Order: sequence, then C-alpha cells, then structure tokens
Amino acid sequence: MGGVFSNLFSRLFGKKEVRILMVGLDAAGKTTILYRLKLGEVVTTIPTIGFNVETVEYRNISFTVWDVGGQDKIRPLWRHYFQNTQGLIFVVDSNDTDRIGEAKDELFRMLQEDELRDTLLLVFANKQDLPNALKPTELTDKLGLHQLRNRTWYIQGTCATNSSGLFEGLDWLCQNLGGKN
Repeated sequence: MGGVFSNLFSRLFGKKEVRILMVGLDAAGKTTILYRLKLGEVVTTIPTIGFNVETVEYRNISFTVWDVGGQDKIRPLWRHYFQNTQGLIFVVDSNDTDRIGEAKDELFRMLQEDELRDTLLLVFANKQDLPNALKPTELTDKLGLHQLRNRTWYIQGTCATNSSGLFEGLDWLCQNLGGKN
C-alpha cells in the first residue's frame, strides 16, 4: 500500500527515478565522480572490484548510479548491469592518450548490445585539469562518436576532483530523459 502512495506522490510532484550505468576503463575516475556527485566531496578510492551503487538526487530526478569496475578482467561482467538502464555514462581519462583506442573498442562493443539500444550516452571526458588532456572535441573524433547516428549522445569535459562539468552532464541527462520512461 505504501508503494501505491509513494508512486502517486511521485507522479503528482514530478519525481522521476532513473537507472544509470557508469562504466569506463580502470582509473578513469568513475568512483571519484560517483562520490563527488553523491557527497559533494573528493573521497579516497581504491580500484573497484565489482560495483558501487548510490542514489543521487538532482533536479527532481532520483538517479540510481551503478559504478562498475573497469579492469579488463571485470569488463565482461558489465553486460549483467545493462537491463533497464536508461542512461549510460562512459568515463574516459582524457589524459591517458595511450588507452583511448581501448576505450573506443569497449564503448562500441557495449553499444552493440540490444539491451542498450535505446539508452542515452553521456561521455565524461574526465581529468580536464591535467595539462595534456584531450579536449572534448578531440576525444569525440578519437572515440568516433559521430558514427553514432541512431543514438542520442553528448560529451562533456569534466574534472571529478573539482566537480567541473559533472552537473552540466547531469543537466543534459535530465533534459533528454524527459520523454523516456
């Protein structure tokens, strides 16, 4: 019965619940981003073996964000998190130019999955504070994002340690999730 009232309350006051999957290669900054959004501060992280899940409230949307480890041995497990995902945040270390090709391969492998067919794609070009970081326009080319003709996508330059760009990315998700259930 409580679920009925909470569902009615959500509809009346516009609260929306959204499932977000955040993935990327190891050391891209996924966990730092998650806890920066959740707590508003930088936390000391260790490599994620498995996943972290947190709810982030932003602009009347309750984002359930699944941060899944990015080590190469864990990546085959990503597909177990695809079901019911409405938004995919792919985090790239913009400063690690040697691994951009690997990031592209993993991204395109995921995007071929049927369960992610209608999922919005937000790419966080992270670590923009570092001097050799690729700009979002350069990363767009190197990741081949313009090839994604049948998918709604956006790239946002970010710096997880100072929150730069993170909320702009969430704003884009909020705007584009408006018509999706």
